[in-house]
Amino acid sequence: MTLTLLAQAALNGFLFGGLYSLMAVGLSLIFGVLRVINMAHGDMMVWGSYLAFVLALRLGLDPFVSFGLCAAALFCLGVLVQRGLVNRVLDAPHEMQILLMLGVALVLENLALVVFGPETRRSESAYGLATVWLGPLFVDVARLITFALTLAFSLALYLFLFRSDMGRLIRAAADNAYGALVIGANVSRIYTVAFGIGAACVGAAGALMSALLPFSPAAAFPQTVTSFNIVIIGGMGSLFGAFLGGILVAVAESLGAVLLVPSLKELVSFILLVLILLFRPQGLFGGKTR
Repeated sequence: MTLTLLAQAALNGFLFGGLYSLMAVGLSLIFGVLRVINMAHGDMMVWGSYLAFVLALRLGLDPFVSFGLCAAALFCLGVLVQRGLVNRVLDAPHEMQILLMLGVALVLENLALVVFGPETRRSESAYGLATVWLGPLFVDVARLITFALTLAFSLALYLFLFRSDMGRLIRAAADNAYGALVIGANVSRIYTVAFGIGAACVGAAGALMSALLPFSPAAAFPQTVTSFNIVIIGGMGSLFGAFLGGILVAVAESLGAVLLVPSLKELVSFILLVLILLFRPQGLFGGKTR
């Protein structure tokens, strides 16, 4: 075990953390605004991966180019799910919401099995094998591009939420839905846009991840669990916490794969989750930032 190996693992985890951050930001936005636990989050991510795979196979589009199209497609899916299903159970107990979203997750997973089969897939990218050396360390160009794109996507979301009229309304509805109604805001429309944006975030993350890791319909549930892990560590409803939590979890898993064995890398992030729940149940940034 050398310091160079640990530094390489930390660097790889940091760059991969952008993906974790983006998918966690989407989940945190949905929960922070609608107070709905989206159990289909990982399945939406897998569908983003499959859309990128189809666009690469049929049209020759690199996932680093088509991720915007995948985000737009998942935004539409999110709008349909929210308007057709979620909107009907917003005032229902949380267990009913969870059962509904579990049903959506099962439908999406089995639909992916029917259309694409159970085999693992991976999107081809022109940057898949490119590396840049920085002294004793190497930088995976695909991961570097992925981190840059996820950072740009997250910054664009931040500017939308804090600089646009719709973004201000979304934050107002997240703080006090009744107050937003009093000032004349269309809360139903706000909820639809927020859910769509959350789905778009995870769709973009899925498209970018398709160029880095193999995926299959069975990968949906682990991604959902990872998303919830990150959001709880960062603080439920905190977008800033979700972003930093994604990087923290990715680095922890990458170091865990080196210090332990790759199959046990999630153990480190779940130990981190347990410690957070014991000593800071609201998460690292819970109650501070939306």
